[in-house]
Amino acid sequence: MGYEWISRNKELYNLLKEYYQDELEKFLLWTEEKLKPAIRVNTLKITPEELKERLENQGFTLKRLNFYNEAFYVEYAPFEIGKTIEHYLGYYYVQNISSMIPPLVLNPQPHEMVLDIAAAPGSKTTQMAQMMRNTGVIIANDVAVDRIKALSNNVDRMGALNVIITMVEGFKFGFWFKNSFDRVLVDAPCSAIGTLHKSYEVAKWWGYEKVGKLTRTQKGLILAAFDCLKPGGTMVYSTCTITPEENEAVINFLIEKREGVIIEEFDIQGIKMRK
Repeated sequence: MGYEWISRNKELYNLLKEYYQDELEKFLLWTEEKLKPAIRVNTLKITPEELKERLENQGFTLKRLNFYNEAFYVEYAPFEIGKTIEHYLGYYYVQNISSMIPPLVLNPQPHEMVLDIAAAPGSKTTQMAQMMRNTGVIIANDVAVDRIKALSNNVDRMGALNVIITMVEGFKFGFWFKNSFDRVLVDAPCSAIGTLHKSYEVAKWWGYEKVGKLTRTQKGLILAAFDCLKPGGTMVYSTCTITPEENEAVINFLIEKREGVIIEEFDIQGIKMRK
C-alpha cells in the first residue's frame, strides 16, 4: 500500500530514489512496518519504575529506551496504550522516539526562559517542562486554533505549570522578544516525509511547490528564533523530513543572514548519527 502511494507521486519517488539510492527498497519496506509505540514517563507525576509496575500489572510489556531512561517501548499491549487511566491522568505521553530527541539536544535547565515557537500538540513542550522541573518559563506558541486546543489539553493533562501558551505568527517573536530567551526550539512545520510509516497522506500531496512554501515559513521562523536568543543562548532546529531544502538550506540561510551563528555537534549515546 505504501509503495503504491509513493510510486504514484513521481516527484516524491524520484527524491527518495536520489536520497536513499541502494537503500530505497529498505526505506519503502520501513513505511509498511507497524512500529512499536513508545511512551515518555511524566516525572512531574510519577517515576519510571512506578509507572512500569502499574502498566505491567495491566498486562503491558515495556522495554526501556537505550538512550533515555524516562521512556519505554511498548512491546506488548493488551489494549490501546492511550486508553489507560494513567494516560488520562497525565502519567505519560504517547510519543514517537524521534520526537523525544530535540528537547534532549536543547537540554533546557531549571529556572531558564525557553521558547517553543511551533509547539502544538505539545509533546516536546511538556517534555521540556519536566526537564526544567516545572520551574522557569516556557512560551509555547502555535498559530492554528485547533492545534492550540490540543496543546492546551496536553499541557493541562501533563501538569506543566511553567508553560504560557500564545497564538501568534512565530516570526513576530524576533521583534517582540529580542535577546530574551536562554533556549529556543524550532520544531518547524515541514513536508513530513519522516511520517510516511504512520500515514500515506503525505504521499498524496507532497510536491516541490508545497516544499517551497514551507521553506519560506521555516526561514522566517529560524531568523525570529535566533533573534530571540540571549547572547550565548542555544537553539535547536528540527523537522520530520529529509529534504535538504527544509534542513541544511535553512541552516545555511540563517548563517548568511545573521552573524555569530555557531553550529555545534551533539552526541546522545545510543543514537546513530548521520553526517
